[in-house]
Amino acid sequence: MKKYVIMLLATTLIGCDNSSTPLSFTPEMASFSNEFDFDPLRGPVKDFSQTLFNDKGEVSKRITGTLSAEGCFDTLELHDLDANTGVALVLDANYYLDAETQQRKVKLQGKCQLAELPSAGVTWETDDNGFVVAAHGKERVVNYRYDADGYPLGKTTVSGDQRLSVQSTPSKDVRKRMDYSAVSTLNDKPLGNVKQSCDYDRHNNTISCELIISDESVTPAVEHQYTIKNTIEYY
Repeated sequence: MKKYVIMLLATTLIGCDNSSTPLSFTPEMASFSNEFDFDPLRGPVKDFSQTLFNDKGEVSKRITGTLSAEGCFDTLELHDLDANTGVALVLDANYYLDAETQQRKVKLQGKCQLAELPSAGVTWETDDNGFVVAAHGKERVVNYRYDADGYPLGKTTVSGDQRLSVQSTPSKDVRKRMDYSAVSTLNDKPLGNVKQSCDYDRHNNTISCELIISDESVTPAVEHQYTIKNTIEYY
């Protein structure tokens, strides 16, 4: 939903019955999903795991997290097996620490919103509703877009004369927001597109999703297929 090749994960809805209106995405959940590349969750999530499998059934990416009853991320662990990278963050007052080294990684503002990534010289700007709407770095600026419910609609990254834009179009069914398509462009030239469809449980949560990513930066275009599996526990 956000960058071109990213881990696209499940949205969780919460409600007493199918006639209830789905909850909006919180500023923290929507903003973290934008910055750490996962699909946002709704409702009183206690912990979750979201795993991306390639067409060989191998794990490509995995994200796990725990949240407080107030909706703050207590822990967040991200592993990109394809890139052989990973990080585990632990909340400590107004910072997220590296769980292994205990170094301060991310500075927070307000209740538990992103404020600054000191090591990279990145600062985040929020709107009046508390959503992160921009990230300012030494060599790039990122602007984020949301709909009225806080659903992330994409972002635009500008670095020098390069302008990368991602535009997401979700399902019109508000209970199936993770059924969406997204288009990526670089300097207004097609870069790729994404299409995702999911199976939902009785709480309107995604159980699994099928993700198709088309790379149009090469000729002929190359298509990659992924499967996403999700587990979510609530308060």
